[in-house]
Amino acid sequence: MRLTWHTTELALAEPLRISRSVMAGRDAVWIAIEHGGLTGWGEVVSSDYLGLPTPRIVRHLTMARPAVERLPDPETAWDEHVPDSLPDLSRLPAGVLAGLEAALLDLIGKRTGRPAHQLLGTHAAPAVQTARTIGIVAPVQAAAQAARLALSGFTVLKVKAGSPDPAEDLARLSAVQVGAPGVSLLLDPNGAWTERQAIDLLPRFAALGVTAVEQPIAPGRPDALARVAKESPVPVIADEDAVSYEDAVALAGLVHGVNVKLAKCGGVRAALRIHQALRGSGTDLMLGCLTASSLGIAPAVHLADRARWVDLDGHLLLADDPWTGIGGADGTVRAPDRAGLGVTRTHMAVVR
Repeated sequence: MRLTWHTTELALAEPLRISRSVMAGRDAVWIAIEHGGLTGWGEVVSSDYLGLPTPRIVRHLTMARPAVERLPDPETAWDEHVPDSLPDLSRLPAGVLAGLEAALLDLIGKRTGRPAHQLLGTHAAPAVQTARTIGIVAPVQAAAQAARLALSGFTVLKVKAGSPDPAEDLARLSAVQVGAPGVSLLLDPNGAWTERQAIDLLPRFAALGVTAVEQPIAPGRPDALARVAKESPVPVIADEDAVSYEDAVALAGLVHGVNVKLAKCGGVRAALRIHQALRGSGTDLMLGCLTASSLGIAPAVHLADRARWVDLDGHLLLADDPWTGIGGADGTVRAPDRAGLGVTRTHMAVVR
């Protein structure tokens, strides 16, 4: 097998403001694993919050390359029961591991002629409604965005919160409700509130139609998050507090949901392990993502039938998505029935 990669920049259509930062773009590292005349593709996106700048991604891929290229075939690399199938998996950052795993899944699917969701245990291709994110913007702008998205077919909108003055968040949410009456509303303060603020504010947001909230308080105090969940009138979903499999298991039964992002947990197999561990616990699965191309979002789409909440809109935030195949512009993401991940390059992006 041959492992190579290229780096490109993904620019957002407009900057996305959340409680802790503003983002206008990020790097994507496209991983290619070649074997027998076929190529499997995966994507790793840079993330300051996850401690994964582009040079670190490239450094880990460089270290992994010799061991990957010594393997006889992608099936051997995929088999988690084969010792040392990939170099010291525990030391690879979760995002890099997820990208390598996606490339292997894509390649195995192409070799066998089967789409990724079938390889992962689902016969019918998942097609599910995804949330679409509205950042921290003025109420008038939020209402206009909501109206436009509802007309496009979105039935779930996620509204960012965490402004210094909570009244601004309430005004934004009210504007979204006016712009898109009848849509299901998710709220995401990205950990901006204190425990007391969360307990006081959530009934007010629930009265405006919010159906669930992600990570209302700062991560690092799962006991406090559990207390908020117990008092909350709407489901509380852990995100920044639910990074790894171990985090998710520790939260099972204490919160209503955990937001699983492949770049956080380490890929599709880790996500499946989390899903299995949560079954019967009273804690449901949310599938989320980072801002990424259709290539980066596709592996999660192939798992989307396992989730109660789906927030796989990262590719829809881009000014120009260089991959296609999973849809989403009408509010529904669809796992392709083509072999592998089922995505294709739309054009040659600038790589470096």
